[in-house]
Amino acid sequence: MKNNNIYVDIHVIQTVPPSCVNRDDTGTPKSCTYGGVKRSRVSSQSWKRAVRLAFRDMYDEKDLANRTMKVVDMIESNILELNPEVKARDLANAMFKCAIEKNKKDKSDIKKEIKLEALFFMSHAQAKALAEIAINMSDKKINRKEIELICYEALKNNPSIDMALFGRMVASDPSLNYDAAAMVAHSISTHKVQTEFDYFTAVDDCASEENAGAGHLGTVEFNSSTLYRYASVNVSELKDNLAAETPKAVRDFVEAFLLSMPTGKITTFANRTLPNAVYITVRKDQPVNMAPAFECPVLPDENGGYVQGSKKQLVKYAKDIYESFVSEPEKAWTIGTGLEELGTKNNINLVLSELEELLTEMQ
Repeated sequence: MKNNNIYVDIHVIQTVPPSCVNRDDTGTPKSCTYGGVKRSRVSSQSWKRAVRLAFRDMYDEKDLANRTMKVVDMIESNILELNPEVKARDLANAMFKCAIEKNKKDKSDIKKEIKLEALFFMSHAQAKALAEIAINMSDKKINRKEIELICYEALKNNPSIDMALFGRMVASDPSLNYDAAAMVAHSISTHKVQTEFDYFTAVDDCASEENAGAGHLGTVEFNSSTLYRYASVNVSELKDNLAAETPKAVRDFVEAFLLSMPTGKITTFANRTLPNAVYITVRKDQPVNMAPAFECPVLPDENGGYVQGSKKQLVKYAKDIYESFVSEPEKAWTIGTGLEELGTKNNINLVLSELEELLTEMQ
């Protein structure tokens, strides 16, 4: 049987200086135990959010989506742009309610303001489509069942790039779901870490001369680490929603994933760095997360760093699994130094261009 699956895997080694990129409810940098030792961890949700924010600089707002409780506001603003004279709020509420209640047996009052129980992911194209339906039907007599079908189709179609990549779950109506084409792993340090504490004071600029003490005392928890980051895009899945736009969408996702950084405490630590080394593959069998390369924690080299040791362990692990479990990728590139044994070395712009061209040929 012919295998039509195409996966683009992204492996990143990246050093992050003292920082608190992603913290838990107590303010402590997130961590995990792996290989018997404590590792620094940045959640997948945190980095996916960073990618979505990066998309705002790469795409027009109309081409993206919002994850929000204010979906009715999105539809309302589009209605007002089309016709500021209508009762936009009532129409927006009715259109969205019709869309999400199509498959419900018990319908709620269409005039009653809808209250969402969770954030809803909706593209600007979907909001615009529902607004156009509202304007076109505001002066027509059409039964609710017909309106529900039309609104449902508008909410089911018109996915944005970020919706197609990261998926949408609608608990009340799974038929409105989108399967995520992108997988993003929790980033972990390749080595053992420990949390440290920054004790700080703040001086009251308006304090009297008699008061020489600090106006505020506090501590901030932080750590530093060399991270292994991994993501994978199911190109075939993405193509189902984006069609001919898929190669560019993959290119833009890879670029955003490589260059983005979660913003936790970023003004406190100014910790935005770039990858030390990148390994990108195109596979037809399955995605391959190479975190097991670091199950045995990397030890500092003679100069005290972890980057070189992390690269060596990644190369060794990749070669081992290619000999034992999976075939080598259809195509592979490396960016930076230290991973040249695994693929063609080039700069980021050339790699992204070659990746897009290859995916276009493979469609």
